[in-house]
Amino acid sequence: MLILTQYYPPETGAPQNRLSSLARHLKQSGAEVEVLTAMPNYPAMQVHGAYRGKWFCKEELDGIPVYRSWIYARKAKGIAVRLLNYFSFVFSSAITGLFRMKRYDIIICESPPLFLGMSALMIKLFRRTKLVFNVSDLWPESAEKLNIVNNKIFLKAAYGLEAWLYRRSALVSGQTQGIVKSIQTRFPKTRTFWLPNGIDAEKYNIEKVDKTWRQVNGFKENDFIILYAGILGHAQALEVILNAANRLRESDNIKFVIVGDGPQKDFLHSLKAELKLEHVFFFPNQPAANMPAIIYASNAAIIPLKNIPLFMGAIPSKIFENLAFARPILLGVDGEAKELFIEQGKCGLFFTPDDDAALAYGTLQLSNDPQLCATLGANGKAYVYQHFNRANIAAAFYEELKAIS
Repeated sequence: MLILTQYYPPETGAPQNRLSSLARHLKQSGAEVEVLTAMPNYPAMQVHGAYRGKWFCKEELDGIPVYRSWIYARKAKGIAVRLLNYFSFVFSSAITGLFRMKRYDIIICESPPLFLGMSALMIKLFRRTKLVFNVSDLWPESAEKLNIVNNKIFLKAAYGLEAWLYRRSALVSGQTQGIVKSIQTRFPKTRTFWLPNGIDAEKYNIEKVDKTWRQVNGFKENDFIILYAGILGHAQALEVILNAANRLRESDNIKFVIVGDGPQKDFLHSLKAELKLEHVFFFPNQPAANMPAIIYASNAAIIPLKNIPLFMGAIPSKIFENLAFARPILLGVDGEAKELFIEQGKCGLFFTPDDDAALAYGTLQLSNDPQLCATLGANGKAYVYQHFNRANIAAAFYEELKAIS
């Protein structure tokens, strides 16, 4: 089978980690797996040095053959540049898939970007293979609700493409139950499967974690570190963290650590300067190998999303890694995530999305009660190990793939 995705290691990020893990575990389950992806360029939007100037290359990562094709990547901002980035890989991946690669029984196409489905569909039609469309975000709905895209003609075309791809897929998998339910409601004849994110249990060995990060970066032993690690994007509404920090400026031991990069980076740095928040610390995007040390050094994690109905069905991937290290979460995501990780798993505290006063209150609750922190963290670790082990998830997915092949 072939996994077709624009995002893959050595890039860092949630889809990169999730898909590389899926490839490994599908292989361990008995599948023959290969990957077709772009030259690594995300999130800096610059092709990594060793891959520059190449149209095509082949390598092996974790025993998985990985084929890469050209992508247009520029640091310049704007919708035109972003669309060129997407469609350049649609074009190059279709050419590569049709003329440089073998025939596969199944193609698993990752969305977003939704447009990559056009390449997958061309390969499906000409190579007569089954298409599995894996949806980690309901696009263009999310872009419309976040007011990132508001051109009605473009949106109509994008919704039409979405429907076309779903109806021509042998299976549509969704990362959350909310995504799956939305697809089932709109396309009742489409076969669906819940393919959640999770943890690679073997990676979370605390004995092997570098425990010097706190000291090396100038934090004290008694500092209570609240961590956000991920994209600095519009959907995350990260100003809620800085506004909560502003409310807690008198709590000397509480430190807010924000790790990542993204379109809101400059705005957040400006807001920090405007509010004079000396207890908020920004760190650049980190390789996946560095994250265990940072999570281990923290006391709790903030998981925020903008307060819109669309995100009632969202489960941010950063939940899993923090819980795997027994770190409680301050969850600012209502709906499915709240039901799973607060009400069922009892893995942390909930705050109303966008409510900085509620986030500040939850932060104080955790910082003032070490036993509560320890209990919620232990609950979270047990919950994700039992219900969100990627090896088990991939094995169940492989059985579903065999049923449609």
